[in-house]
Amino acid sequence: MGGKLRRRAVITGAAGMLALPGKAPAAVGAKPLSGVTLNVSCWNAPYPQFLKKYIPEFEQETGARVVYTTPAFPIYNQRMDISLATHSDAYDVINVTFIYIGRWVGAGWMTPLDPFIANPKLTPADWNPKDFLPGIEAAFRDSKGELCAVPWIADIMMSGASRYDLIHAAGLTMPDTFDEMHKMLAAVSHKDGLPGFVVENHYGWTFLGYLQGFGANVFRAPPHDLMPVLDTPEAVRAAEYFATIMRDYGPRGALSYTYDQVTAALKAAKVIYSTENEAFVTQMAQKGAAAAPTCGFSLFPKGPAGRFPQIATHGWGIPAGSRKKDAAWQFIAWAMSKKLLLRMFREQGWSSVTRRSIIDLPEFHAKLNYNGFDVAKIYLETLNLADKGYMAYRTVPAYPQIDRQINIALQSVISGEKKAAQAMKDAQHNSLEALRRAGVKL
Repeated sequence: MGGKLRRRAVITGAAGMLALPGKAPAAVGAKPLSGVTLNVSCWNAPYPQFLKKYIPEFEQETGARVVYTTPAFPIYNQRMDISLATHSDAYDVINVTFIYIGRWVGAGWMTPLDPFIANPKLTPADWNPKDFLPGIEAAFRDSKGELCAVPWIADIMMSGASRYDLIHAAGLTMPDTFDEMHKMLAAVSHKDGLPGFVVENHYGWTFLGYLQGFGANVFRAPPHDLMPVLDTPEAVRAAEYFATIMRDYGPRGALSYTYDQVTAALKAAKVIYSTENEAFVTQMAQKGAAAAPTCGFSLFPKGPAGRFPQIATHGWGIPAGSRKKDAAWQFIAWAMSKKLLLRMFREQGWSSVTRRSIIDLPEFHAKLNYNGFDVAKIYLETLNLADKGYMAYRTVPAYPQIDRQINIALQSVISGEKKAAQAMKDAQHNSLEALRRAGVKL
């Protein structure tokens, strides 16, 4: 009997020392990920920076070492596209960028996550995958319906004013249409020496709500018909409108403004109004921000064809080349747990959450009421607009090529280098060439 017990003890002890892939055998009683180094990367945005503050807790709890990088958006995407295309094992957890979903997931470069979610040894019973907003999560499913990333943001475009007091003093309210927006900017720009309007210089994102609001689109009928339609009369009018408000009401050097510079300008009440991401504009209401007492918010304005606020999502995924997939999933499960996301909301003010149970909390609505503006209501109303399907253009593999051409076109119109008609004609021509080189059938 004693021999059997000793043999069982030896087997049990050996099992306790088994290592995850890519992990050295751990001593009995060691933390579950001792000896594991995880390489995690995301583009630089509010949530990744908030998360950075909590990563030492994950390392302390699990014994893992996390190498965490957050380069600028274009640098991140270029670096990750090369890494994934070469099946590199350099990264274990990455952000799956919205405009690259079709390419990265469609090519099989991301690991399906359903087996990890279903494994009780890797995923706590209360993690609840059904809590994530289904419309946002759906973007990350592959052709077989398998989830390939967990969304960390429901990224909506909305309007924010750092000096709503100036708008109110002019006898106006937050604009609901493009016409009202132009009228408001004409009335308040240069009051107190402040420029009226600015957005980040990624016009393949910030301009698209205007493009669609005028009745134009990127492709003829995405995702199946990818013929570009950037030179239509509606697209030209959209470019003219957008360039006019940028030139007439923007700050000096408006073409150089990145999203973090726009956020800083709004928080410091150095620019009056912007249509930007919710995660950026709501930082105006943070304690200590110069704009906190005077900021105001509203839905993205509608154009002649309707209201088309851009809606995106980014998510944590595991590259197919990673050799530490179990450990990588444990990082994602921790980062996207309700417990941590709720802490981020309460402690850091993170509000672009993807878990419905948090959005439905009374404290979520109470905390997102700034100066009488119900941002939680704006957030949900905007997400509901996604059911129209107008964001289909953005997740097809061909979009990144078009994104670059839109950026070039709008820069040339805003700077005065080209008229809108010529710039959009050039964008159409260059997009056709880029898609043909990429092998897209038109």
